[in-house]
Amino acid sequence: MSEFFKGVGKIPYEGPGSDNPLAFKYYNPDEVIGGKTMKEHLRFSVAYWHTFQARGGDMFGMGGSALRPWDDIQDPMDLAYAKVEACFEFCEKLGVPFFCFHDRDIAPEADTLRETNKRLDLVVERIKDRMKNSPVKLLWGTTNAFSHRRFTHGAATSNHAEVFAYAASQVKKAMEITKELGGQNYVFWGGREGYETLLNTDMKLELDNMARFLSMAADYAKEIGFDGQLLIEPKPKEPTKHQYDFDAATVIGFLKQNGLDAYFKLNIEANHATLAQHTFQHDLRVARINNMLGSIDANQGDLLLGWDTDQFPTNIYETTLAMYEVLKMGGFDKGGLNFDAKVRRASFEPVDMFYGHIAGMDAFAKGLKVAYRLVEDGVFDKFIKERYKSYETGIGKDIVEGKAGFRELEAYTLEHGEPQLSSGRQEVLEAILNQYILETK
Repeated sequence: MSEFFKGVGKIPYEGPGSDNPLAFKYYNPDEVIGGKTMKEHLRFSVAYWHTFQARGGDMFGMGGSALRPWDDIQDPMDLAYAKVEACFEFCEKLGVPFFCFHDRDIAPEADTLRETNKRLDLVVERIKDRMKNSPVKLLWGTTNAFSHRRFTHGAATSNHAEVFAYAASQVKKAMEITKELGGQNYVFWGGREGYETLLNTDMKLELDNMARFLSMAADYAKEIGFDGQLLIEPKPKEPTKHQYDFDAATVIGFLKQNGLDAYFKLNIEANHATLAQHTFQHDLRVARINNMLGSIDANQGDLLLGWDTDQFPTNIYETTLAMYEVLKMGGFDKGGLNFDAKVRRASFEPVDMFYGHIAGMDAFAKGLKVAYRLVEDGVFDKFIKERYKSYETGIGKDIVEGKAGFRELEAYTLEHGEPQLSSGRQEVLEAILNQYILETK
């Protein structure tokens, strides 16, 4: 078995005082927080597409800049097998328990669907063999129904029924191999499920077809006995101008409208939330309070750029607020933190992939510790409870319990006059958050 990442051993935990870039400063997988280890809380995953497929290209450098240990392999299937070995070596050295993939990440597409599926089966057998002697598991699988030319007008929302059928066939196979590999979730990301202009779009038919597609998927998951969680990943735009899974609230409303909310939860990505003009915490909160938060794609965007930059998450403020939402929902069940992130074009050496993941893992480990203290101390909960205490008694309680209508509320207002307001204390709360971040060891 070849070693692809020579010179890099198993990444150790050395603590905040370490200056070793190939060591964790905050992520100690065995450290127990609230009865669970960090490894159990965070459930990190490596994204196959960015880590083993990405070439460091961008809009002005499509050829890519990345140097990878498998660059000399020419045969597409030999390359696919090599990347399987690289994936497991990388995850094992990093100490990451999971990986995620698109179907077209792990096996190259052939001239026909039948031949492509045969290739998938061969690579899946190689992955299964590698799993026998590895602690690394599959967090989730998904389908690339956006890159190929056939998906120019969408997949489930294409104006061509033949494309709808092809996408369904592709998802069917991807769900089967996800189950075969023990995947704990299956994700739907509608890369081109949207429109460029309404002048040529039957929006109602497209939305109805997307609901039909997801309903078929839920039925097939049940048929094959896939007991993993089905997830939808919201994104507002890019590559299409407007995508139907715009944000968490839009997806939840769509699922409820079509009677699909019992089958699906959400996979929230930080950079997608900010593209929708939301904070990461906003979409996490919307999903959580609707009992729909299933998993997270952990990354961050550049707020000065208007596209999906998929950078490694290093903002402790954001990771703290993200883990606050995860802890408030009781932690992950089948989901986790998948690093849907790529090193920058200028960070082209193989070791840079380790540096990026270490930085992200440390950022979320620190965020976990801060968030746990915030939850345990109930800092924000106490303030929020006090702020809304008017709904616990009197007219507020009548409103909550449905005992008051407009007539009663008018009578109350005429009797009591102008309401007295209280300060929201935003600056105080932000200062407290900073204090917890700075003081947590």
